Amino acid sequence: MIDSPSFWRPAPRVRLKQQLHSGYNLPQPQTIIAREIYDLHTLIFVICCVIFVVVFGAMFYAIFRHRKSVGHKAEQFHENTTVEIVWTVIPLLILIGMMWPATKTVIAMKDTSRPDLTIKATGYQWKWGYDYLTGDGQGISFYSSLATPRDQLEGKAPKGEHYLLEVDNPVVVPVGKKVRLITTANDVIHAWWVPAFGVKQDAIPGFVRDTWFKVDKPGTYRGQCAELCGKEHGYMPIVVEAVEPEKYALWVADQKKKMAAQAEVKALRK
Repeated sequence: MIDSPSFWRPAPRVRLKQQLHSGYNLPQPQTIIAREIYDLHTLIFVICCVIFVVVFGAMFYAIFRHRKSVGHKAEQFHENTTVEIVWTVIPLLILIGMMWPATKTVIAMKDTSRPDLTIKATGYQWKWGYDYLTGDGQGISFYSSLATPRDQLEGKAPKGEHYLLEVDNPVVVPVGKKVRLITTANDVIHAWWVPAFGVKQDAIPGFVRDTWFKVDKPGTYRGQCAELCGKEHGYMPIVVEAVEPEKYALWVADQKKKMAAQAEVKALRK
């Protein structure tokens, strides 16, 4: 397994900036889909703010300017065709303006065609299993379990920087390559979720779902199971190491050597 050199992790100042950013907004997007989701979120939020200001501004202005204390009397009118058309057409146009980018983003999220690499993620109580189905790492298979020390879980030691978000075997993928992720489960419903990728896909027993991501830059990206799956639901972290293609090739070669050695040991035992 590739170690995690310090240059793969953000510097302290960058980490602080990311923490402040994600504390008030979505995490910094690290994939194409995550950026589209982030931009869509921002657009819809701005539209909602504008609607709020216009509607409540008009309402409070009308209440203040036409109050009874200054002598205004309520207007008596109904069945105004023009008004009804206006307050129907304007919301319709707003909804169309919101629907168009949302539909484009959803379609892009579901486009898992032509991947460079396909990985199957299987949810178990309470760990993940990964199988590299296509691409340079085809044939690689391993389990990924929580690596937080027991002393930290029991409160006998200070919690580490990545408490409950560290694993023994992270997923390793090359940057700049489209990764198709197939999800399923062995027992109950789980969900594979990495916020920085804009990916959250349910893993359902007996069903196969898929999603995709393409990481922009090297780094360590963390997530969790996002579907309540039992008493140790909080102990199912996800860690993805995105590395340069050259480093990924070295990792693949190393994993295949280990798998070959394990196969030889099993053969000798038989």
